[in-house]
Amino acid sequence: MLSAEQWRRHVGRHREQVRRKTTSTRNRKAAGRSHPVEDFLFTYYFISPTKLEQWHPGAGIVLENAADLPDWLSHPPYLSDDRGTFLPETGPPAKARERLRWILDLLVATRGRAPNFSCHGLHEWAMVYTGTDIRHRESCPLRLPQAEIDALVESRPICCSHFDAFRFFHADARPLNRLQPTLDLRQSLEQPGCLHANMDLYKWTGKAMPWVGSELLFETFELALELRELDMRASPYDLSAYGLDPVPIETEAGRADYVRQQQALAEKAAPLRQRLIDALQALLSPPPKIA
Repeated sequence: MLSAEQWRRHVGRHREQVRRKTTSTRNRKAAGRSHPVEDFLFTYYFISPTKLEQWHPGAGIVLENAADLPDWLSHPPYLSDDRGTFLPETGPPAKARERLRWILDLLVATRGRAPNFSCHGLHEWAMVYTGTDIRHRESCPLRLPQAEIDALVESRPICCSHFDAFRFFHADARPLNRLQPTLDLRQSLEQPGCLHANMDLYKWTGKAMPWVGSELLFETFELALELRELDMRASPYDLSAYGLDPVPIETEAGRADYVRQQQALAEKAAPLRQRLIDALQALLSPPPKIA
């Protein structure tokens, strides 16, 4: 049980914390500008700044009734009675449980697989291969000539295991990948060293909202921002206009630097993945039988 004073404090603290990350995005959107790193999570994933700023307590917590209960806490799936406002003790409805079970199985499979730290971020290079389809052309130029980009893609082994990264490869670069990820193979291929698999912890936590609570959602968001920054710094894009130096994976030293940073971020992702697994297992386990 959280008193009205307690949950108001949670609501205000969370909103203030998140707005430190969302205000610049809102300002750029109003001015018709964008940032290839900081705004990416709000365009690629489905959670808007407004949604991220809304605090949710998670399952098993009752909020004391008060007249100023935030609007988003007063609609389904939330329930209210004489005790207060809470999520149903029966958990999510059947359709949502099916989706969450798939997410849980994916997270457990990913956790159990050995990490691969030899991809060196070549997925972004494979996406701009041949120069005919450059996704971020409007926000940032390439930092190398197209011929050098193509030569690197053709000369280095590509081992991308993430379906959502692979599907953006240029068609001519896909046969160069040692793996051919599909949606059906996702649970067989995703591994805990992958930048995108770790970035997706934010997506999967978002899919499990409001049941897992805003604390974990915001922590996975912050990690996803760090992962996105490394992702783009290791890409062939020139981010100097945004104050970001490249991680030049076209050099041996750059590849070693990338691996060090990738490993550090994978270590940060592991406990967040475990917390989401634990939350989903508790949420999806059958209720105890009453004797």
